[in-house]
Amino acid sequence: MYAFIEGEVCEKANGSLVLLAAGVGWQLICSNATLQAAPPLGQTMRCHTFLSVREDAMELYGFATREEKEMFLLLTSVSGIGPKTALGILGAMPLRDLSLAILLNDVNALSRAPGIGRKTAQRIALELKDKITQADVSSAASSVPASGAGAVAAGGASGAVMEAIEALTALGYSSMEARSAIGKIQDPPDKPEELIRLALRAMAGM
Repeated sequence: MYAFIEGEVCEKANGSLVLLAAGVGWQLICSNATLQAAPPLGQTMRCHTFLSVREDAMELYGFATREEKEMFLLLTSVSGIGPKTALGILGAMPLRDLSLAILLNDVNALSRAPGIGRKTAQRIALELKDKITQADVSSAASSVPASGAGAVAAGGASGAVMEAIEALTALGYSSMEARSAIGKIQDPPDKPEELIRLALRAMAGM
């Protein structure tokens, strides 16, 4: 119903903010991440919105970015995850870290969010893993210098490295990009999943 609301920030409180637009004060339920991204009072902000309609309530949710809203919708599509729980997950970690945790089935990271037990974290990873793409983790894979690509080749490639490269190429990265990112990792771990996580962070500029 409402794609976004743009207006003056009038109030910022724990869990919500109020935007003044067209003479109306719109109260938006927000994650901590959106509240932190909101400008000082009196300045203009655009919030992407989602209207939740239930039998007993109508609630308007606001998000600082379209990507956060899309992740919110993905999370609420998981059985047992309501809007408030989804906001808690969004506020518990940066959006890229959340995407990585889902992509890599990092149940420990997901279960750190408030109200999320291990079984719920496993369900989130299981139901959303196939819906998270390379574009969700990194808006653009920056080109890397050839010197980085030689780091892995020069020292040889262990089994863990080869597994990580195969996983990264399956996500859409080129073999050169995968090798370059892994070559930048200081003290590379032996576990392929940890190598993948660190390589994705490197390619996302984190």
